[in-house]
Amino acid sequence: MFSPTRAQVREFFIGAWRKRLEHRPASPLEALAADIIAWHPEYHALLSDPEALMRDWTPADGVINPFLHLSLHLAIEEQLSIDQPPGIRAALGRRLARRGGDRHAALHDLLECLGETLWKAQRAGKTPDGDAYLDCVNRLI
Repeated sequence: MFSPTRAQVREFFIGAWRKRLEHRPASPLEALAADIIAWHPEYHALLSDPEALMRDWTPADGVINPFLHLSLHLAIEEQLSIDQPPGIRAALGRRLARRGGDRHAALHDLLECLGETLWKAQRAGKTPDGDAYLDCVNRLI
């Protein structure tokens, strides 16, 4: 399994966004990351700030770490592309119907469940529980 460092994750998103702005070729993963960034104009200036590589965001700040937020979005898009855990695509479809077709809002609902699932796994020192994640998503529907 690939475990990028904090700096590598941040450089990936900054680089993907820079390629989008400069109309340079990007890998499929970079293009997907740039699409996700485009949905978040509140992060655009940050991704052009060299200080972003070193900045810390803590729960005390009252905001989510933007790189964590983007990473969770990217993870969900990957999950949807392979329907893993099985049923996540159908769950998004049901959530979309409840959200009036607002895909970004529906994805944010999934993002909350994924974040909770990862937090619990990290806290327990275990692998993430895909069934618990899907249960959380289905409770939203």
